[in-house]
Amino acid sequence: VEGRLETLFGRVRAIQGKSGRFDMLLCVGNFFGSTSETEWAEYRTGAKKAPIPTYVLGANNQETVHYFPDISGCELAENITYLGRRGLYSGTSGLQIAYLSGTESQDEPAPAYSFSAKDVTELKTSLLSTPNFKGVDILLTSPWPRDVGTFANSAGEIDTKKCGSKLVSDLAASLKPRYHFAALEKAYYERLPYRNHTVLQETPQHVSRFIALADVGNTSKKKYLYAFSIMPMSLMDHAELVKQPQDVTENPYQKLQKEAQKTKAPLCAEEEPACQFFFDLNKHQGKKRPSSGKERGNSQPKQAKKPPQPTGPCWFCLASPEVEKHLVVSIGTHCYLALAKGGLLPDHVLILPIGHYQSVVDLSSEVVEEVTKYKSALKEFFRSKGKRYVLFERNYRSQHLQLQVIPVPLDHCTTEDIKESFISQAQEQQIELLEIPEHSDITQVAQPGTPYFYVELDTGEKLFHRIRGRFPLHFGRWV
Repeated sequence: VEGRLETLFGRVRAIQGKSGRFDMLLCVGNFFGSTSETEWAEYRTGAKKAPIPTYVLGANNQETVHYFPDISGCELAENITYLGRRGLYSGTSGLQIAYLSGTESQDEPAPAYSFSAKDVTELKTSLLSTPNFKGVDILLTSPWPRDVGTFANSAGEIDTKKCGSKLVSDLAASLKPRYHFAALEKAYYERLPYRNHTVLQETPQHVSRFIALADVGNTSKKKYLYAFSIMPMSLMDHAELVKQPQDVTENPYQKLQKEAQKTKAPLCAEEEPACQFFFDLNKHQGKKRPSSGKERGNSQPKQAKKPPQPTGPCWFCLASPEVEKHLVVSIGTHCYLALAKGGLLPDHVLILPIGHYQSVVDLSSEVVEEVTKYKSALKEFFRSKGKRYVLFERNYRSQHLQLQVIPVPLDHCTTEDIKESFISQAQEQQIELLEIPEHSDITQVAQPGTPYFYVELDTGEKLFHRIRGRFPLHFGRWV
């Protein structure tokens, strides 16, 4: 898009006027350009609004990194969402969109606008480990995959043996997208569809189509927008899905895959036991301080169930180098308390589990017990300062459980006022917030893996919304 928002959205409006509503607009390559500032300000402030839900990839260079306030994905403006560094976005229809932001980097850790081999491995592992994985509907990357032109029609003046990323080729070979979109070469190239199976040796699978798009509003009138209708793979009849078009070619990444199999290195996921953490806060690494044998002897005799390991860098796992340790307030056995990075107030805090849990519903009983202790300590602390707290959790497009705890002055509003604010804001957004009976618990209304939004007041009153489609990421903060 290169920051040419008016040109892009004008064209989208014209197409929707002619062909009817589309569900979403996906943008690959550079969403922002060197001159985006003035055009973008109007969208960021809400003076202008994107005509369609728009999902974008992150920065590909240092100059545009500042446009993406939260590296793990966030709403940038109304109807414009940054997907995040990498992951899987599932639409309400069951459409599965895998994405990887940035350009390839050999450095570990990669700069904020790049991805490394580790990122690609972790994204592949997290998706390939899902039961009956057949592939994804759409893959979005900014760089082209290296060698995509092998066995196929020419890509014009672009030399596919020299441009693009081998890591993206590896990702495409593993994820078997039905459509793979990329940009950055400022050229339009629609490759012939290619097979994802070896003929006569493997059962037929669906084909993949690679499409590269030019830059918005380019003077040579190269195609920069591709409009199509797709039925999610999960809803398709198998025979229909694996039909082979007449112009299908061999898989362009065969050679790469064969090379990779020869030099396959084992995956290294650092196993961090969910034990007590002692940090030496002068050190910059997130490593544990070696404890003496005596200390270790008195830990819990029965082995608690280990929390699952994150599939990628997690900003909140205490074992992770990404944790901003200067924000940590207190560390318990299973949980810790930290200041919020973008706090609404100076005393806005988060209660977080030390191990990697996604939501309150997934917690083991000893973690729940410690969360409860932190809540009552905070209630007492805030009451001593003439405040009461409001706690909320958004288990949606988030990786690690974060309980946001925000104090409000006692004399300004009653618990009824707070509940009223949440409910009326929710109605405006067509969100159904229900009150949970006093002595029942969130685990009784939500299954693990269910997306939800949940509010709790320090009186124990609770509101709950089961997320079924889209949900505004900053709803709790707005209220």
